Amino acid sequence: MTTLSVRLPDDKHMRLKALASHKKISINKLIEELSTQALAEFDSEVRFRALAASGNTQKGLDLLHKLDDRFNS
Repeated sequence: MTTLSVRLPDDKHMRLKALASHKKISINKLIEELSTQALAEFDSEVRFRALAASGNTQKGLDLLHKLDDRFNS
């Protein structure tokens, strides 16, 4: 396992600390969960873009728009 130092503004650190406390988890666990979510979203986008490039581009982009709508609502 790797240790990572991250510089954050104090206000953002305090908000993350409050969020972790609200979820009853450590800041470390919170950052792990958030990074897992970000990577899953990225992997999905890459997968769908690859499918769109190898087939019906519009159909692949339509699927991406549906995902964007779901995650941004």
